[in-house]
Amino acid sequence: MRSRESLLRLNRFRAEDCRRQVADMDLMIQDLMRKHDDLDAHVKFEEQRTGVSDINNVNYSMAAKSVRGRRDNILKTVGELRDQHDSMIERLKEAEADLRKVEMLVEKETPTAKPIMPDMTGRIPVHALVR
Repeated sequence: MRSRESLLRLNRFRAEDCRRQVADMDLMIQDLMRKHDDLDAHVKFEEQRTGVSDINNVNYSMAAKSVRGRRDNILKTVGELRDQHDSMIERLKEAEADLRKVEMLVEKETPTAKPIMPDMTGRIPVHALVR
């Protein structure tokens, strides 16, 4: 019985850890997308300031080119994070399924208390009250 409880705690920990990692990845993706939007606005501002939007033009701003590279790297990172996020969601589903199995197993093995029936007079027997 003790090992079942340990197994239950372990599975609860694994499921909670997966939930936390999924939430962390969500926050990272949101943060990176905000940074991407900021960098995109900076590129547009720089292109508007110089009047050159063709990256192959010799007069294209070096600042815009640099920011563009950072922006593209962030998009690549977001794509990789989304892939990891999807696999982590699958791991979370598996961990929750394992947790449900262990919970049902522990529930099945836990003895349920028998209801105490009053005697003919309507009183509960004394031996039922002493434990």
